[in-house]
Amino acid sequence: MRITEAAKLLGTTPRMLRYREKLGLLPRTRSSRTAQRQYDDRDLAAVKLALELEHRYDVTPAALAFALRALAEPSVAADLRNLGYRTGRLSSPPSPAEIDRERALRWLGRSGVLPPPPKRPR
Repeated sequence: MRITEAAKLLGTTPRMLRYREKLGLLPRTRSSRTAQRQYDDRDLAAVKLALELEHRYDVTPAALAFALRALAEPSVAADLRNLGYRTGRLSSPPSPAEIDRERALRWLGRSGVLPPPPKRPR
């Protein structure tokens, strides 16, 4: 279905659907020869879940997209954990084994052994 129909079904606007897609909150499009995205059940389910999470946790779409990035990129997760320890939001500092693991993951990412992190939406 087209974006206008999808937005109407979800109770949002086409503009907000495009914004969420730009942030990476929709499944990636399958190869298509048409210029306009066609929304299917998978897309609608992803947007519906994102809307529910935004309301439940009172966060913006951008904050939700950043949370997904933190889950997908070990270096971002490590930096956030470090901030959590420094601010007192997390109670125990990382163990030496966790520090070594994070260093190894960063090194593997930089060396090309692991795939590069997904490009960030701008």
